[in-house]
Amino acid sequence: MAAGLSSDDAEPLRYLALGDSYTIGEGVAPEQRWPQQLVARLRADGIAIGDPQIVATTGWTTDELSAGMDTATLVPPYDFVSLSIGVNNQYRGRDLDNYRREFAALLQRAIALAGLRPERVVVVSIPDWGVTRFGRESGRESATIARELDAFNAINREEARRKHVAWADVCAISRDAGADAAQLAEDGLHPSGRQYAGWLATIHPLARQALSSP
Repeated sequence: MAAGLSSDDAEPLRYLALGDSYTIGEGVAPEQRWPQQLVARLRADGIAIGDPQIVATTGWTTDELSAGMDTATLVPPYDFVSLSIGVNNQYRGRDLDNYRREFAALLQRAIALAGLRPERVVVVSIPDWGVTRFGRESGRESATIARELDAFNAINREEARRKHVAWADVCAISRDAGADAAQLAEDGLHPSGRQYAGWLATIHPLARQALSSP
């Protein structure tokens, strides 16, 4: 058995998912949220892991996630922590320097919650909402949204690498999904459970690798 994976008689591994509407799964049933789908996939792999503890709310920016973590009941160390935040910073027109500072602080907190083990943390990129039906009807130019989100994702990728944390790119997957109704929730903005399942193509291998680390 690989180091870090749980045996049948051990306590289930503990997973903390930090984020915003994408992590809480706005518009989909709880079992269709990507953190819950990830846990189901890991269990199918034979890894004993508990249900994810999710600290996320639709609309949260980096500072709001930080405040939410301040009031949440967190019991570290967690065996695995995911962090995905920033779409609302971009949507509200917040600047990149502010995002870098606040994201870096959140990432450091995530690492601490994982027992100071950066190898047990995965950063998930921001999907591109500009390609969705909502985005196309928003009055904003999709090319501008894409360019801005690329800048935000460059920052969370750079900060992840700086801290030796894995980075999962789901932005490309969201762009491939586009405005396909089957890939979106009823609001035409957030991913459907089907799109979230597609996200696991990049998240699942990194989660397995994280849980296999010492």
